[in-house]
Amino acid sequence: MLARIQAAARDRNYQGTLVNAIGGALSSSRVAHYVDAGQAFERVEALDGQQQRVFRHNDQVLTLMPGRKLALVEQRDLRQGLPSMAQTLEPRVEELYEVRLMGTDRVANREAQIILLKPRDDWRFAQRIWADQQTGLMLRAEVLGPRDDVLEASGFTDVEIGMKPQPDNVLQAMRRLEGYKVVRHVPQAVQPESEGWLMGQGVPGFKLSSCVKRALHGEQDGDAATAGQVLQAVYSDGLTHVSVFIERFDEARHRKPLMSQFGATHTLMQRHGNEHWVTVVGDVPMATLKQFHKSLERRR
Repeated sequence: MLARIQAAARDRNYQGTLVNAIGGALSSSRVAHYVDAGQAFERVEALDGQQQRVFRHNDQVLTLMPGRKLALVEQRDLRQGLPSMAQTLEPRVEELYEVRLMGTDRVANREAQIILLKPRDDWRFAQRIWADQQTGLMLRAEVLGPRDDVLEASGFTDVEIGMKPQPDNVLQAMRRLEGYKVVRHVPQAVQPESEGWLMGQGVPGFKLSSCVKRALHGEQDGDAATAGQVLQAVYSDGLTHVSVFIERFDEARHRKPLMSQFGATHTLMQRHGNEHWVTVVGDVPMATLKQFHKSLERRR
């Protein structure tokens, strides 16, 4: 079942309206995901708040902000999840979560199998997902707190699965950038060790998924930014991700430590030694983020 859900997120064509509920706030978007001749295409358009559209062709992601006439071009590691609802879900999660089938339900007018992923330790949150019985596509997902309270939820209110792919709808939009200021984020793939960092004991079950180094403000119109660099290491347990950002300490920007929560997302920001500032973010308990920070070692 888990492998089927993962394959559906990658290989199925679907489009629909997605609603997110986080911290008492609701937002919705129109999403589309197409696969054509081995190529992947996505389109996500926010229906609430600031106007924003996201387009993806394989690992190239374009974010358009029409109100600001700004276009952000990125190369994104897809193991961190897709712009649409579909997320990476590796079969190895059974090592860290107890997988329970909880019956069936109806979501977006489709029959769905309910699956509870209950963590085997206190380092991660439980998740409850609704997978389409016919295709395996994830239709709804909830992140649950220690008392089984819903911290955040997302789900389709309507969805069409198996339509003919429409890659031109994505490609044409990615080419129409007249009148936009184009900002390009070009990350450099690295290893933490090569940058002088080691994750020591780390957190059980989390493995390094990707690590990149980029300018703090990307590269603008082909000219390298001069505001310094940030290292981003992403760790995954097969279901959820934790990002560790490391940058030089700047007294003007990094004034005091911060711990915050929004929905299931916890954030920890604090100094590391005398020269660096570390930000740890993830849909995990705060104790998990503290362990990541505690395990981070500077080797040079």
